[in-house]
Amino acid sequence: MNFTKEQIEKASKCKSVDELLELAKAEGIDLARAEAEKYFAQLSSGELNLDDMTSVAGGACAGNACAQC
Repeated sequence: MNFTKEQIEKASKCKSVDELLELAKAEGIDLARAEAEKYFAQLSSGELNLDDMTSVAGGACAGNACAQC
């Protein structure tokens, strides 16, 4: 699943899983509760920062090794 930098920034401001699910719905993203709980826990604990989430979300590409480049 690919997220924009803006979506990730908005997600990082969510204060609950329900808020994250509402944001996903508003952004047209189909996100299961289990996925939302996982992302929220990672965002809340500081395990993932914005740069990490961008990479996880498909924002990083190693030269021509990425088929989407």
